[in-house]
Amino acid sequence: MRLYIAEKPSMGAEIAKCLTGPVQRKDGYLITKDGIVTWAFGHILRQAEPEEYNAKYKNWKAEDLPIIPKQWKMIIDESCKKQFGIIKNLIDKADEIVHAGDPDREGQLLIDEVLDYLNCQKPVKRILLNALDEGSIKKANKDLRDNRDFLNLKKSALARARADWLIGMNLSRAYTLAARRAGKKGVFAVGRVKTPTLALVVRRERELKDFKPVDYFTIKAIFAHQNGEFSATWKPKDTQAGLDFENRLIDENIAKVLIGKFAQKTEVGKITAYQKAQKKEAQRLPFSLSSLQVLAGKKYGYDPQLVLDTAQKLYEKKLTTYPRSDCEYLPQSQFSDAKIILQNLYNINEKQLTNWAKKCDLKTKSRAWNDKKITAHHAIIPTKVKVNLMSLTIEERNIYFLIAQAYIAQFYPVHIYDQTKISIEYMQELFVTSGRVVKQMGWKELYVQNNKEKSLNEDDKKEDNEEKEEQNSLPLMKKGDEVEYVKGEYDKKSTKPPTRFTSSTLLAGMKDIHKYVKDVEVKKKLKDIYGIGTEATRATIIEDLVKRNFLQLEGKKKYLVPTQSAYILIDALPDEMTYPDSTAVWEDYLHSLSEGQGTIEEFLAKQAEFTQNLCMKATKTVLVQEHEYKCPRCNQGILVKRKGKNGEFWGCSNFPNCRMTCNDVDGKPDIEKTKFNFNNYRQMSYNNSDKNYIKSGQNEIFQQDNQLISAWDLIARENTKKMNFAHKEKFSAMPIEKNKNIKATSKYLCTRCKEGNLRRIRGKNGWFWACSNYPHCTATYDDNNGIPVI
Repeated sequence: MRLYIAEKPSMGAEIAKCLTGPVQRKDGYLITKDGIVTWAFGHILRQAEPEEYNAKYKNWKAEDLPIIPKQWKMIIDESCKKQFGIIKNLIDKADEIVHAGDPDREGQLLIDEVLDYLNCQKPVKRILLNALDEGSIKKANKDLRDNRDFLNLKKSALARARADWLIGMNLSRAYTLAARRAGKKGVFAVGRVKTPTLALVVRRERELKDFKPVDYFTIKAIFAHQNGEFSATWKPKDTQAGLDFENRLIDENIAKVLIGKFAQKTEVGKITAYQKAQKKEAQRLPFSLSSLQVLAGKKYGYDPQLVLDTAQKLYEKKLTTYPRSDCEYLPQSQFSDAKIILQNLYNINEKQLTNWAKKCDLKTKSRAWNDKKITAHHAIIPTKVKVNLMSLTIEERNIYFLIAQAYIAQFYPVHIYDQTKISIEYMQELFVTSGRVVKQMGWKELYVQNNKEKSLNEDDKKEDNEEKEEQNSLPLMKKGDEVEYVKGEYDKKSTKPPTRFTSSTLLAGMKDIHKYVKDVEVKKKLKDIYGIGTEATRATIIEDLVKRNFLQLEGKKKYLVPTQSAYILIDALPDEMTYPDSTAVWEDYLHSLSEGQGTIEEFLAKQAEFTQNLCMKATKTVLVQEHEYKCPRCNQGILVKRKGKNGEFWGCSNFPNCRMTCNDVDGKPDIEKTKFNFNNYRQMSYNNSDKNYIKSGQNEIFQQDNQLISAWDLIARENTKKMNFAHKEKFSAMPIEKNKNIKATSKYLCTRCKEGNLRRIRGKNGWFWACSNYPHCTATYDDNNGIPVI
């Protein structure tokens, strides 16, 4: 018996329809003459939580970190136990299994982890379903592969999942604990991909806040050639006075002087360079998920998750191919489907698609058809299934339109234009201009916007203006020709701040992560990789940052703005987590792993070492914001204003581990007066007199007089009173080391503060033990024949 295991019920149902019927529906599976079809619900196994490895991890403690599992555990998800049992029983009865997970590394792992969990030794085949229409499924079913061919893909997914666990579980705990020491509430989630993505937004926002516009001046001149007039822009020399560090003219007086100089017309200009070249621009490639999300975000304002969800619906309706694709190329074998797909688009009830499809040339074969560029899946394109646009939602229609438009473009000729660049020398100054003459519109006919849409953002408008400048009409001329200066003018401009990220532009940033990498060598290496995250996870990561209140959406364009929690977390983390260098290198390693290079053991060993180093850094991290004061004693907490019986004072947020306090002066902690040697303070002596001062050695620390008693004085006096209990007498005025009734030892550590050592003391009622960290720690223990009862 052959058993198909699909990734989800809808996929299982489509596979069953394409097998020999009739189809009998059972609880959790379908029976056909060609075999049984069952399904998972995504990941029905999950990675064990730390406390499922050891109960002690339920309480978050810095000393337990990092948590590195020796043997990784998988747990059956509570909601999937019934379906897991059905799959297990069917595997026991099967002679052969067909792995029908999605054709990517996550889909590969999803079914493989179930087979591995059950220690399945039966033969396993792999079906690759890039589309769910009947023709595609039957074709794929005739071309089953050995599942062992995809072992490296599974290893890559497994390595990614375990690396995410190591970083997420350990560093989230480490930095949440650091935040708690600083009096911050909530969980500070840290992620291998999530955190550097958040850091991109935080840095962009700070660039905006620190941005100061710079006014500068440009000069344009009109020159007359015998064949006509044209405009050119003045380019300053490096030695020109009045320039800033970016070679912009910022002195208006100099601009006025230059205009006056040019107007004298004491000489003629000369064409010093004339370059004309024919340029060809190949057809735009069909969509990967990321490129679809970016364009849909610009054109319709859709966030990436909506685009993914919509593309998934179109896939399940058999109208488009697999959506979670990172590939923008198509297999040669699918070129034969073009005639049917284009005919469907010609007959569609959409004017533009009909007109474009009508002009397609099936003899044109774009660069998209390239088997060498295909991974487990190909670009997102329409299927051979006819579509009724009116049956779709507005989002589905728009996404389908973009996918169809890009597919049609593959059957249009390349875009051809002549580009001309000219340099003019006039009165020892350089002017330049350029022009573009379109020779063949080609595929760009599909993307020409006669009326610019209101949805264009600032970047689009800037590109549009630059394109207009390139399309200047230039008269026919050649190098060496003379030109006459007609007139000139200068224009005042201001530098523009960078624009905030939206969900779609942040997603584009995650894909083109090399642009944000610090290390120059790493930047070069990473230019051609797939960015950070995967096609399927990038949108989810951005959405999760919003849900966790690290990012907020603002304005009609839904700009992403970091919250206070985002600033706190990013400022606390080291560069290794906030810059994408390490994450991008890991993604490159994971990609290599999927191609059979490297080992999962080597990768995870590096991840464990990286995690350990960052956990150590977290113990020394202080999450101090602006207008906050770091505790000068423990260097881990912050000073927080509190109210006491005798007025306001400041205490450490890391209490009771740190009992640092100081007086309040005009709403600020009086840290300077609290600087003293804590080791000497532990040897402080007390007596029962009415003196209002305390001494340590020969140095007076505080004196009360008629002012508000100091916080340290209050603590010392209060703790002295507590020593009057029946079995505990006051310390004598002698230093501890010289007191015959006190015996020091370093053998026993105080279990309360975990800082001081226990000392054996003779009181009125016999021996007892007290912490050497007194008065910061007032713990006492009974004595049992020279041993403290702990």
